[in-house]
Amino acid sequence: MIPLNRPLYFLLFFVCHELIIAAYYFEYFMGLIPCPLCMVSRLWVVALGVVFLIAALHKPSGAIQKAYHVVIGLIALLGVATSAHHVYLQSLPASEVPNCGPGLEHMLNTLPFTEVLNQLIQGSGECAEVSWSFIGLSMPAWMLVFYCVMVVVAILPFLQKDRQYRFRSNGE
Repeated sequence: MIPLNRPLYFLLFFVCHELIIAAYYFEYFMGLIPCPLCMVSRLWVVALGVVFLIAALHKPSGAIQKAYHVVIGLIALLGVATSAHHVYLQSLPASEVPNCGPGLEHMLNTLPFTEVLNQLIQGSGECAEVSWSFIGLSMPAWMLVFYCVMVVVAILPFLQKDRQYRFRSNGE
C-alpha cells in the first residue's frame, strides 16, 4: 500500500496547483471562457489543493490523517457530482440543452449569493458546449477522472490495516 505522507501530499497539492494553472492558461491564452460549472469545478480543485497543502505541512497520522481524508473525500465527491452533471449536460441533444443564463458578474451584482451558487451548480446552456477535448474526452470528463482518483486517494487510509511490527533478534 502507498504510504500517504508528506511527499505525497505535496505532490497532490502540486497536481491541484497545475490544474488551476492549466485552467487559467485555457482561459487567458486560448480564449476558452469558463462556464458556471467550470468555475465550480475550479473551486473544488482549489479546496483540495488547500487541504493537501495543510496536510503536507501538518504531516498527520492515525485518526487525524483519516479526518483529513474524510474532508478530501467529501470535496472529491462534490467534484464528481459537478463534473458528472457537466458531462451529462454535454451529452444532451441540442433540443434539451437548458437556456444560457446571465454572466457571473451580472449575477453577483444583482442576485443574492445563495441564488448565484444555485445558478452556478445547475449550469446553463453554455455548459453544454464542448470547446476542447483530448483523446475524445472533454475537460469536464477529464475532471471527472481526476475527482474519481481523488476519491480513491481519500479512501486509501481506511483500507490499510494498522499493523505494528515487532523486530526480533536472532536469539529470540
